[in-house]
Amino acid sequence: MRLANLFLLLLLVCFQISLWSQETIELPIDVVKEEINWERSEREYYSEQWKNPVVSNVSKPTLTVFKSSNPNGSAVIICPGGGLYALSIDSEGRDVAKSLNEKGVTAFVLKYRLVPTGLDATEEIMNDGPEVLIKAGAVLPLAISDGLHAIAHVRSNAERYQIDPNRIGLIGFSAGGAVTMGVTYDCDENDRPDFIGPIYAWMNVVPEHPVPGNAPPMFAMCATDDPLQLAPASVKLYTISILQPALFFQLGQFFLITV
Repeated sequence: MRLANLFLLLLLVCFQISLWSQETIELPIDVVKEEINWERSEREYYSEQWKNPVVSNVSKPTLTVFKSSNPNGSAVIICPGGGLYALSIDSEGRDVAKSLNEKGVTAFVLKYRLVPTGLDATEEIMNDGPEVLIKAGAVLPLAISDGLHAIAHVRSNAERYQIDPNRIGLIGFSAGGAVTMGVTYDCDENDRPDFIGPIYAWMNVVPEHPVPGNAPPMFAMCATDDPLQLAPASVKLYTISILQPALFFQLGQFFLITV
């Protein structure tokens, strides 16, 4: 009897470990810039500037899988923010994934390529001034390519992840919102997200684009008193949806929340 109880306990522990452990997938790279080189390795550390764990110097994009114990067939790829210098990996990444898991959503945290930096990327972005927009703009096409590959990977492995290939969303915070919108502008049928969520998206770094005809439903959110003054970009996206609903989101499928 004791052996049977011990065996049952071991099974439960193994099952719990399988839920806690996350698989990480290396994504392919097909968009490069010779002038962008990473001298330092990827680093995760606690940023005193941001009071959060962050990841910097991502040169090899990866996708970390967070499986739900009760999957409902939906999937969301999460793009953390950080000005394209770093990734706020917990508050805008792993914590979001775990919250989605509780609702039955299979989540994926994307580490997209970032601006090459020194030891502390969060301090560097605070000191770079006008150079921030230049450096971030240069690396953005690489990050967008990583986002496209993330969607393509999840969709091509839908059966393996127990998800519906037509229920794959992409959400991003701040610079991750810029990546989300860049993916929406550049996608084709294979790597198009089925819904998107640019959350206080940093659109200053995204070049102006015509409204795509295949744009998915979108949920946008930003605080009206956002300290980085990111709210006008979300309002602009909403305005476009009102003026050109036939070209953007079907009316009733677009939501803007300002708080």
